[in-house]
Amino acid sequence: MDNGRREIYMNSRTRPIRPVADTSCVHEFHRQLPSFAPTPLVSLSDLAREIGVKAVFLKDESIRVGLPAFKILGASWGTYRALTTKLGLPADLPLHDVALAAQQNGISLFAATEGNHGRAIAAMARILGIPAHIYVPSSVNREAATLIASEGASVVHSTSHYDDVVLEAWNSSQAVSGGLLVQDNAFEGYEQIPSWIVEGYSTLLVEAEQQVADHGLKPTLMVTPVGVGSLAHAVVSHCKSGGREHAVMTVEPDTAPCLWKSLEAGQPVSVHTSKTIMDGLNCGTVSLTAFEDLRAGVSASATVSDFEAQEGVLYLETQGVGSGPCGGATIAGLRRLAQVSPRPELLSENAVVVLLNTEGRRKYEAPLDVSIDDPVGLTRILTSIDSSNPDLSKASGAGEAEIANYISAWLQYRNIETHWIERKTGRPSVVGVLRGTGLGKSIMLNGHIDTVSLGSYSASRDPLSGDLTTDGGGRVHGRGCLDMKAGVAAALSTLAHFNSHRSLSLRGDVILAAVADEENFSFGTEEVLEAGWRADAAIIPEPTSQEIGIAHKGFIWVEIDILGVAAHGSEPDKGVDAILHAGAVQTALLEHSRALPVDERLGKASLHGGLIVGGEEPSSYPAKCTLTVEYRTVPLQTSESILADLEGILKRIATGCSDFKYAPPRMTFSRPPFALEDEDAFVQLFVSRTADTLGQAPKPVGLPFWCDAALLHQAGIPTVVYGPKGVGLHGKEEWVSVESVREVFSVMRNVVEGFCS
Repeated sequence: MDNGRREIYMNSRTRPIRPVADTSCVHEFHRQLPSFAPTPLVSLSDLAREIGVKAVFLKDESIRVGLPAFKILGASWGTYRALTTKLGLPADLPLHDVALAAQQNGISLFAATEGNHGRAIAAMARILGIPAHIYVPSSVNREAATLIASEGASVVHSTSHYDDVVLEAWNSSQAVSGGLLVQDNAFEGYEQIPSWIVEGYSTLLVEAEQQVADHGLKPTLMVTPVGVGSLAHAVVSHCKSGGREHAVMTVEPDTAPCLWKSLEAGQPVSVHTSKTIMDGLNCGTVSLTAFEDLRAGVSASATVSDFEAQEGVLYLETQGVGSGPCGGATIAGLRRLAQVSPRPELLSENAVVVLLNTEGRRKYEAPLDVSIDDPVGLTRILTSIDSSNPDLSKASGAGEAEIANYISAWLQYRNIETHWIERKTGRPSVVGVLRGTGLGKSIMLNGHIDTVSLGSYSASRDPLSGDLTTDGGGRVHGRGCLDMKAGVAAALSTLAHFNSHRSLSLRGDVILAAVADEENFSFGTEEVLEAGWRADAAIIPEPTSQEIGIAHKGFIWVEIDILGVAAHGSEPDKGVDAILHAGAVQTALLEHSRALPVDERLGKASLHGGLIVGGEEPSSYPAKCTLTVEYRTVPLQTSESILADLEGILKRIATGCSDFKYAPPRMTFSRPPFALEDEDAFVQLFVSRTADTLGQAPKPVGLPFWCDAALLHQAGIPTVVYGPKGVGLHGKEEWVSVESVREVFSVMRNVVEGFCS
């Protein structure tokens, strides 16, 4: 079994099932479609040798009736049967006559899709000469939507996930006269049309079986990709009926394992899905009409990563087959099955395997490898992903969606419990939970996944390179490598270590919180806490140069409005200059800063002027000047004490100047300071385990920067900040030490083991 990998679900007690229906009429119907012809069966003899079976064939559905996928088989039959039923027509009426009736009755088709089903419905509407409205979720890429539109359909973009988009399409179809939803997944009150779609897929299975027979063989195993389960339902209906006993294997994306999870649970389970290049398989709920037959008829269920699916695509290219990732998934699934130990009976030396390639070649973004466990390798990958904060500067930032998708896929590849938190669109955080055996202390590994702007990086270097150089003992370069993707990588590697070494039997949970927006307002950690996530302690691997940070300053932003009187520049007797009066405030603040309190560990509190805004044009006296002041605070200070100090300063200035007017100072944003004592039990454990790992441990210190430790501390979670060495925080060039990344990982692993065991 793959080390630390989500296991393959195996079912040795499959049973015959009742066929969906007599499908002979389906095959006759399909012959009416334009350019209909059987698709080829391709022999993959070298793959058969690799796997160690008698034969492997690929049923190549890369082109079917002019479309790059098999979906037209189900979509056409499902639409035809839905129309004949809705319009009260004979079930064997020629397609041309059904098209005329649909046009005369003002029928329009509706569907929701991740890609190929919607395009097939759009194509069927074109054949029938009627409108189609295809709803697509936010995860569908632009090219897929464009291809659907090229069939003449109206494409409706939604910000929702697939399951919700299905309901949107259903509601829209019910709101218009002649609206007809043709959907391939069943839900309560909508079961008949999905069953007809399943019937439609029988054509390719009958073809495949006959084509294998032409080689003098019989299939023993069929491998099918799974989205909502309609094709898989057709496959098990075919393979487990009519006296056949072919085994069936299903394959899904790691990030959309609705069937795998349902089979494990013994009942339909909906899952949150995240981005995958296997667009047509990105479904969160298995079809209700399919599940019981799938549970009875599926012998093996696997999930695969985007990277593995792409390797399948590349292999098929060498065999002269142009496939998309959904087709490549079956290659990946078969290869995963071959790694199972002991070897499954499904893959005996006499096995004859038929893989279903369900789509043709298409463009997609090359995926990153999620199998990497090494912290340096992960640092390089994470650095290569643009996750610059879009709210931090004038330069447009990418946000955290792409890196969150990678982390989610990385977790699900290992079957680590994964939670997606996205209250602000495009700004998600991800929580991963490695459950302990119980009755132990839990620990949170909290790291931010946003970075500052790429625009401030050196123009002569690629900020997303993730380059590994040998200078200084090894360095990884790129924006965010130090702040703080190396720390997040160390946290991921820690999860991977304990996930693949279950014999260590941690009693407590290990919680990864990969959070958005720390570089700005830290709403990511706030949302994680608001969602109810807590732990008995936390580590934040911010770049501390391997200092053990147990305290840091807070900060407060205060706006001060100095009020003048607007007047023409030529009328000094009427105008009061707010900008010049603001100078008195700045002078007073400079003097005030010298008397700010001092903390034994954190040093002296500070303040500085961050912004000054005032005036309308050079020729007028300004009516207002606003100063924004930032305080870096120590535990002795509070928001109330700072506002009181400022009020006192402003009153003293006003006493000496009758024209000086101001509005009460107002706090616009604040974050508290944070401090633990050296005697704290978690601090002592951390110091001890660091010394065990590295031979010595530095004395805990206060840190000069603010981080999310304060928010965790406010929530009652004792937190240590400890991360790698490097250079270039927010600078023109940034790098992190390879040796330091590995040491941080080793310390983190040792601390987790000591705390959670």
